[in-house]
Amino acid sequence: MTAPTVTPELKALLRRVKLGRCLDTLPERLALAQTGGLGHAEFLELVLADEVTRRETTSADRRARAAGLDPTMTLDRWDDTAKVTYDRATWTELCSLRFIDGGHNAVIMGPVGVGKTFLATALGHAAIRRRYSVHFERCDRLLKRLRASRLDNSHEVEMRKLLRADLLVIDDFALQALDALDTADIYELIVERHRAAATVITSNREPIEWLGYMADPLLAQSAIDRLQSAAHELILDGDSYRQRQKPTVTNALDPTPPTPRSSRRRR
Repeated sequence: MTAPTVTPELKALLRRVKLGRCLDTLPERLALAQTGGLGHAEFLELVLADEVTRRETTSADRRARAAGLDPTMTLDRWDDTAKVTYDRATWTELCSLRFIDGGHNAVIMGPVGVGKTFLATALGHAAIRRRYSVHFERCDRLLKRLRASRLDNSHEVEMRKLLRADLLVIDDFALQALDALDTADIYELIVERHRAAATVITSNREPIEWLGYMADPLLAQSAIDRLQSAAHELILDGDSYRQRQKPTVTNALDPTPPTPRSSRRRR
């Protein structure tokens, strides 16, 4: 049986209708149609499904980059063999993303290196694939950027962007003391997003400790009370991921590369 070919004319037509990337899988699909006896409609459905999947994946990757998400921290890369404990029921509920629809929050706490950032980022990737708008930023960088925005009168614009996000992820909250302007910004973000949009915060400290790191006790208490009243709390404990990522020493005379371990994929 002669293998089906993709003619130059077909290639030109696909490119004219902006379906040129179909050529990546078209030869294999033609062969499958021939050997599997696919009808015309089935073949067309298969080719178009490939293109839809490609476009959705490309779009998700682009939006994840714009959101500030680490591309290596996705749910499928989470290593369940790691010695990290957490409430599985709470995590399953968060993975359902129902908390985003309900305008609820998540506070992910635990010691250094147990995977708080990984889990928060993984939720961000899952939300991106569900077509939610997401913004991820480390707390110190976020507050520094907001302080700088006051100098060029773009502060209101930046705040509106943060308030509009369906899911706002603030990583490493309360590692350092917040001054009056920082505290005011955090207060506004939490109060304005309260039960209207979802916020995920990761921290090495418990919320009760945050009060001592915010300049205005009254604003701090008001913000934290609102955040917690609509939040799932996930507490992680266990070994550090970073220790599992240490590079191994290989024998320069041995041409066989080391076998990758699943734990190296985690941060």
